[in-house]
Formats: sequence, C-alpha cells, structure tokens
Amino acid sequence: MPTEPTPDEWRSWLRDNGPRFLLFARQQTRTESDAEDILQDALVESWRRAGRMPDDALVFSTIRRRAIDLARSSDRRGVREEASGPAEPWFAPDIEQRETQRLLEEAVKEITPIYRDVVILKMWGGQTFQQIAETLGIPLNTAASRYRYAIEELRESLKGVLL
Repeated sequence: MPTEPTPDEWRSWLRDNGPRFLLFARQQTRTESDAEDILQDALVESWRRAGRMPDDALVFSTIRRRAIDLARSSDRRGVREEASGPAEPWFAPDIEQRETQRLLEEAVKEITPIYRDVVILKMWGGQTFQQIAETLGIPLNTAASRYRYAIEELRESLKGVLL
C-alpha cells in the first residue's frame, strides 16, 4: 500500500499544481467561487480515488465532471425557479418609482410601432443597431434613425411629466 504524503509534500504539490488546476476550473465554471469549490471537491475526490497523490489527468477529469454536474444542477434549479413564477421583490419600489415605470411603459406603447420595436430591442434587448437591423430585416442606418425618432417621440410625450 502506498504511503500517505506528508503535509509538506501536499503543500509542495499544491503550490506547483494548484494554479493550473484553478485556471482549468475557472474555464469550466461560471463564477470564481464555483471554480474554487469545484477544485477543492475535485482534489479530495481525486485523492480518495487514487489512494495517493493523484495524477494530473485524474484531477483534470474530476474537475471537468464536477463542473458539468454543477452546471446541470444550476440549470435545473433555474428552470424550477422560472416555473414557479416571478420572484417577489425584497423591497417594494416606492409609489413614485412605480408611477414613473407605468408612465414610461405607457409612453413606449404609444410611440409609432416601427420605432417601438427598435427601442425595445435596443434598450431592453441590449442589441446593437447591426443586430436590430438583422432582426427586423432593415438597413443599419434605418435602425439607427428609427431609434433616434423613437427617442424624440418619447421625449415629446414625456415632456413635463418626468425630469
């Protein structure tokens, strides 16, 4: 039976190999904290499976497998949360914020429909004018000018209502 590594051997091995394992874990996960958790779990699991200091291939494959499991679990949780409906806000917006939101929504609904599509895609969809043009099947300059006209209509309709 192989002898168990000493604490100094472990520290040396981790100092030499830890940074590249962490880099790999970061590439496999969505957040830094997930990468650190995955790496820690993978190191423990690899050591237990090998019964000694694990080789690189075992650690890398364990990191990858753990990251896939975490992503699947997170995706399933997200689907369950979406299915349960929108989350209640922790802090209800004050009346003024709700009224401002309502006024903005009404103003957007009232602008010319071809302008409204561009505003929604730009502001809420986060699309570039190029993407908007492709989505709507219009020239790039048309997308940009429709956005400009939409903003003018919104300014005019909200004049005196919002600061």
